Amino acid sequence: MILLTPSSGFFQCTNKLFLRERANWVQLKEFARKNAANALSVANMVMGMASILSSLNGHHYAACWLVLIGYLLDLADGAVARRLNACSVLGAKLDDFADFTTFGIATSLLLRTPSLLDNLLCMCYVLSVLVRLVFFSSGIPFMYRGLPCIYSSAILSCTSLLTGGNMAVLRVTAVAMILFMVSQGFYPHDRVLESQAWKKVVYVGGVVMVFCSSFPPACVYYLLWSVSYILFPTALWSCKV
Repeated sequence: MILLTPSSGFFQCTNKLFLRERANWVQLKEFARKNAANALSVANMVMGMASILSSLNGHHYAACWLVLIGYLLDLADGAVARRLNACSVLGAKLDDFADFTTFGIATSLLLRTPSLLDNLLCMCYVLSVLVRLVFFSSGIPFMYRGLPCIYSSAILSCTSLLTGGNMAVLRVTAVAMILFMVSQGFYPHDRVLESQAWKKVVYVGGVVMVFCSSFPPACVYYLLWSVSYILFPTALWSCKV
């Protein structure tokens, strides 16, 4: 009995340590599940802030490229949240703030020049993104009212890269995107990663293009992707299709 007591105490201590480690591991997994989508939203916001800094420091290509990376992150965060059953009020607020940073402020700076009119256009673009995010709830399941700002940003970024920052083209494109965003038109929820296999292939192609391709093919790819959403929203991109 005297010999067994220390051994018994050792096993009890070991068992407590094992159970504590297991509980910590379970808590860590739960934390990761709840915050995986939030991490993607924060990453999107970081891309937006990096794009802002790039624009302010004259690194035009980097600014556009970072917006396109934010595009991919924004499409992924909602899908991850729904997949992991981790949708939350905090996640929705983070997503909106990240969208405003990347697709509002960062994208508008692609239009910035010393001209007063161009600066006014920048402000109008930011305000249209704000209005789109805050006020344009369609009230219809699986539908947006007004063009989602992610697509207008991708179109502006790609146009800027392909034209070498031609301001005449960018001004016309920006005005068109503003009108699309504040329009009363309806657009389907673009759950690319939760729909047909070909849409997932399109997303994977976007990842490959932005990280493994030179900018002209990647820009054409994202431009076609975004323009097709405007031209054929329900026929191609509805999550019900």
